[in-house]
Amino acid sequence: MAEATKAGGAEMGQGTHNGASADGDKLATTEALATEGTWMPGFGVQGLDVSKYQAGINWQTEWNMGARFAYIKATEGNYYTSTTFSDQYLGSRAVGMIRGAYHFANPAASSGADQARIFVQKGGGWSADGYTLPPVLDFEGNPYAGQTIGGYYQGNTCYDMTPGELTSWARDFGSTVQALTGRLPVMYTTTSWWNYCTGGPTGFGDWPLWIARWPSSPSDNPGTLPSSWANYSFWQYSESGPFAGGGDSNVWNGDYASLKQFATGGVPAAASQAIAAVAAESTSLGAETSAIMCGQPQGGCYQDYQGGAIIWSAATGAHPTSGDIRAAWARTGFLTGFLGYPTSDVVCGQPGGGCYQDYQGGAIIWSPATGAHPTSGDIRAAWARTGFLTGFLAYPISDVVCGQPGGGCYQDYQGGAIIWSPTTGAHPSTGPTRTAWAKTGFLTGALGYPTSDLNCGLVNGGCYQDYQGGAIIWSPTTGAHPSTGPTRTAWAKTGFLTGALGYPTSDLNCGLVNGGCYQDYQGGAIIWSPTTGAHPSTGPTRTAWAKTGFLTGALGYPTSDLNCGLVNGGCYQDYQGGAIIWSPTTGAHPSTGPTRTAWAKTGFLTGALGYPTSDLNCGLVNGGCYQDYQGGAIIWSPTTGAHPSTGPTRTAWAKTGFLTGPLAYPTSDIVCGLVNGGCYQDYQGGAIIWSPTTGAHPSTGPIRTRWAALNFVDGPLGYPTGDVTCGQPGGGCYQDYQGGAIIWSPTTGAQPSLKGPIRDFWAATGFLTGPLGYPTTAQTCNPSGDLCTQQFAGGRISWTAARGAYIG
Repeated sequence: MAEATKAGGAEMGQGTHNGASADGDKLATTEALATEGTWMPGFGVQGLDVSKYQAGINWQTEWNMGARFAYIKATEGNYYTSTTFSDQYLGSRAVGMIRGAYHFANPAASSGADQARIFVQKGGGWSADGYTLPPVLDFEGNPYAGQTIGGYYQGNTCYDMTPGELTSWARDFGSTVQALTGRLPVMYTTTSWWNYCTGGPTGFGDWPLWIARWPSSPSDNPGTLPSSWANYSFWQYSESGPFAGGGDSNVWNGDYASLKQFATGGVPAAASQAIAAVAAESTSLGAETSAIMCGQPQGGCYQDYQGGAIIWSAATGAHPTSGDIRAAWARTGFLTGFLGYPTSDVVCGQPGGGCYQDYQGGAIIWSPATGAHPTSGDIRAAWARTGFLTGFLAYPISDVVCGQPGGGCYQDYQGGAIIWSPTTGAHPSTGPTRTAWAKTGFLTGALGYPTSDLNCGLVNGGCYQDYQGGAIIWSPTTGAHPSTGPTRTAWAKTGFLTGALGYPTSDLNCGLVNGGCYQDYQGGAIIWSPTTGAHPSTGPTRTAWAKTGFLTGALGYPTSDLNCGLVNGGCYQDYQGGAIIWSPTTGAHPSTGPTRTAWAKTGFLTGALGYPTSDLNCGLVNGGCYQDYQGGAIIWSPTTGAHPSTGPTRTAWAKTGFLTGPLAYPTSDIVCGLVNGGCYQDYQGGAIIWSPTTGAHPSTGPIRTRWAALNFVDGPLGYPTGDVTCGQPGGGCYQDYQGGAIIWSPTTGAQPSLKGPIRDFWAATGFLTGPLGYPTTAQTCNPSGDLCTQQFAGGRISWTAARGAYIG
């Protein structure tokens, strides 16, 4: 073998490159981990291992990079001693490192005892000086597998030995080293090779383990350990740096104080006494399967038993771990995990036959129905607030599951879950509130993480829980419903539960026309659309909106909240198609379309009409509609449009029979500004004319036509002073005016009778009942004005200044 080992023989991990890895727990390519040359695990104490291949290593540089221990190759098989061992061993110590020696096993070369004696003689010894690490057996795949060296075939990766032969060889090496040094050696191996070549024997648990595995991506987990071991002391996590000039890099699974204790060796008297006392009381653990192993984090020790282990530290004392609770602790990383050391024995007699064991970082809780699960940190604190096992959450049914959005974690319980994130903390989720949260999609929905616990004591026995995106509100009568986004903002403006809406009675329901949504409440609803925003709908205003058909009616979506403070205590709410107006005396009524436009022209509430007192009523003659107001009405038809009807004009129209009378629909608003302060309103069948002194009177038919010929109010007749009066002799009618009258009959037509001597003379004859009867012409005068005449059915009345009025 001299030729094969001339350059330095095999180095740690070399056997893996020759096919020793059966399951890939060492990835023997530099591409396996892109960050391998710079990455380090985020725990423990850093160190390195070297051989003749790193002869020129700068120990001060390694120290400055953070290395605090080193293992140096001393021997290989029974045929090689490293010529650089002494320099490397002394050099590492000179800069302050704790160091030790390793032997590369070749079981095919000679017995374990033979190679152990050579190793100890050539540098593999140990002393309890605090800076000498115990010797190491590098027990891995055959680095010369498949080769013929010096005429001898070197065998396969298992050295052409059976599992039993390899196991016996290792025990022989270990017992010899222990006899010569007082320490069992550290076992360096890979899980795959150990299981493949030795068959995974038990009984090596009292050997400290140095596990070799180079992960494919940065990870603080060395993966599955070989059989016999529940924990490891060293981990070789890289073969290409950052230490040893791009060589093997390792981490001690503990702190520096525990590394020093590991080097010193021995078991503290307090540890051995405490472990012995617990073992005597814990017969269920069975027989011990390892010596007391010290050098653990915080200076602790453990001893394995058939049924578990006893764990000791000066701060926590000695406590047994076994069964499901121990398995759960193993999942956390034993002493290097977040739970740390157990601080109590297992305490049973809990609800449902459960047990728990306290740890420095929390506890593990077990029941027959739920199994064993750790609780720690903020999640445990949140569970404590609920009352632990006697609270609504009861037992945990899962471990903590991380990797959630925003770096969050959760833990499931019989009665719900606890959810945590770095920004929101840990909060329980349970009962109807949790069910409602689930419907939103839990963490991926609109609510996100809970930001508070469940807060009860609200009005009518309600509760709420805040979330990043809103809240969930529950009461015994309404159930649990989310409140989010613009709808929640609108609810807040009403005063939440103390406002008109009260509790939500439904979730947010979307899919409405134009992309809208609504949420029902005890006192109404909130309605939202992308263009109109979110607005509450409550009370009489909502009832009125419902009568229109809600969103499918003329009003569409609300575009404002309810605005109060109007005259006489009124309120209004705007909608896409108008508004709803309410007052205590008139109730709530919609205002839409042409009717609303006409009302606006009057000045809305400050105008003559005041509040609407009815909804819009349609089905009138010719497709018309009307809406009543405090001060009148607005009347609409397809041909005439919408026009207000108020005051004396409306009273006069009512006397004609409204739409069924001769006037029918108004065709204009009231138009004022006439002579002497008068006003008029046109209708399909005429007009109504009003003045302060004459009142309001209709003007229709032939009488109106004749009045028009005389220039209406600007003519000699002026304003009408009475309505049209029919039922006269021969079926006639008349209408009085300021300046006289207009008299009509079917045979004579409409003729004016102007105030003056001729009208006075006719009056003296008895008007229509006298001998003259109906006028058949208008009064005419000569150009000089000294002769006027008017023809009647029974004669003529003439007038001169000299004679006065006379027949003839």
